[in-house]
Amino acid sequence: MKLLSKILLGFVALSHFGFLVLEMFFWTKPLGQRIFDLTPEFAEASAVLAANQGLYNGFLAAGLLWALFANRLDLKVFFLSCVIVAGVYGGITASTSILVIQALPAFITLALVWLTKPAKA
Repeated sequence: MKLLSKILLGFVALSHFGFLVLEMFFWTKPLGQRIFDLTPEFAEASAVLAANQGLYNGFLAAGLLWALFANRLDLKVFFLSCVIVAGVYGGITASTSILVIQALPAFITLALVWLTKPAKA
């Protein structure tokens, strides 16, 4: 189960790197417009905001990878909690699909991380 929690943590990190790429580089392209259901006009008008959002997703990805490779429980809990909060907020304010795409995988991963944490001596 510990290996599964590491795999899921890596998946959540890679997902956020993917969000960075989509939001920073493909927002105004046909792929980004199709994925986010955007009109070309709205995509152009909101491109700077999307790039900023993508940058934040990149910071989350970097933090999650740091937590994974440092194997530190505190970092895992912190960055997964950040993803969950962002996902819940996005699910409430933007699209409920964000709850499933972003918050749910992070929540499942956080639960596994917590269940597999070392016992105190």
